[in-house]
Amino acid sequence: MTQDRIVVLKDTNNDRYLPIWIGPCEADAITAELQQQPAKRPLTHDLLKSTIRELGGKVVHILINELRNDVYYARILIDLADKQVEIDSRPSDAIALAVRVKSPIFVAESVMDRASIIEEDDVENEPTSGEDGEDKLSAFADFVDSLDLDDLEDSED
Repeated sequence: MTQDRIVVLKDTNNDRYLPIWIGPCEADAITAELQQQPAKRPLTHDLLKSTIRELGGKVVHILINELRNDVYYARILIDLADKQVEIDSRPSDAIALAVRVKSPIFVAESVMDRASIIEEDDVENEPTSGEDGEDKLSAFADFVDSLDLDDLEDSED
């Protein structure tokens, strides 16, 4: 219903996941690289990769280092000649670059603690309401109840 996409990063040490909402262009750029779909012309992230390489640099890693007002922040760490340079970035752009240069993607522990989700063991066999009586499917039930099926039948005529 929206143009938003989600990239989900998994903690390699346990079953924590970090969902990050990204725009459709960045999602397409990440997907195309992961699926090894060649672009007809270099995309912005390809240009950045080439620029770093031509300047003699190498992306060491990216770090999603902060979450402020529901907005993630990232840094790109680059080895350049005899120094390391950190560049501020949107996480989606940093991830798109990281998949192109095959560099690690790290997330600060403080960000994981605040925003990660833990994999449910078996969601399908979970009861739909808890001990406190809260119905876990109430939003879905409210949506279904709001549907006017008479309008749907009229539109099929």
